[in-house]
Amino acid sequence: MSLVTAAVALCLIVSVGDGDSLSARCGAEPVQRVRIAAIDAPELRQAHGVQARKHLAQLCLRQQARLTAQGHDKYGRLLAQVSCRGRDAASEQVVAGLAWVHPTQARMHPALARAAVRARQTKVGLWAQKRPLAPWTYRQRHPHPIYR
Repeated sequence: MSLVTAAVALCLIVSVGDGDSLSARCGAEPVQRVRIAAIDAPELRQAHGVQARKHLAQLCLRQQARLTAQGHDKYGRLLAQVSCRGRDAASEQVVAGLAWVHPTQARMHPALARAAVRARQTKVGLWAQKRPLAPWTYRQRHPHPIYR
């Protein structure tokens, strides 16, 4: 059953693009590109970008994941809440200091926002930097065809 028609699906994570995106095979459907909802991880060329990707891969790659569809982003990727090994991927990335809670999502995800504050206060992951650069600012400063 496609995630276009189902709110929740069990899928196999077949690849991890970066710290907030992956590809999933859900049953007999073609592989879908998925963006983890509510977070924004550093781009691969940013400080902690590769680390964020590795952390997500350790949690989800080649694992069965529960995807709860929340729509699509402007690049056509499925936006979803992703759970791997019984753990929420967005929360795991934020707690590890490897993703921001997207500013437009903080009110809708207060527990995630609190986890982000704790990560920042304890200077874990990207928060160990003096002035970490938010990925949305990085993308504005370093245009790439995929971001247009």
